[in-house]
Amino acid sequence: MSKPSAPRREADNEAKAVLRAVRISPRKLDLVAATIRGKKVATAVNELTFSKKRIAHDVKKALNSAIANAENNHNLDVDRLVVAEASRASSTSSPPRSAARRPRPRSTNSPSPRSGSPAT
Repeated sequence: MSKPSAPRREADNEAKAVLRAVRISPRKLDLVAATIRGKKVATAVNELTFSKKRIAHDVKKALNSAIANAENNHNLDVDRLVVAEASRASSTSSPPRSAARRPRPRSTNSPSPRSGSPAT
């Protein structure tokens, strides 16, 4: 016995794609997302293709994934699709951080033998 499937979160005429672990500031991502929000999909893809922003390539990949989801999973017409929402996710989708290094002592109390000193 498995648990019952969760209800679908999006409406029947919506498709979604999420881009995770993007290493860029949220403000820069929001600038590119604001340029495509509310536009037809073909126009949005053209804007992302010719944008000089580095993040535009990753946003275009997510948009193409959402287009493919809409076409294949929901049988929606690609020519009528509009970018309804383009935003960054919460801070939980940020890339994983590397572990902090453990501080080590720089020296010890005991004197170190120097080269050329007489042995006692």
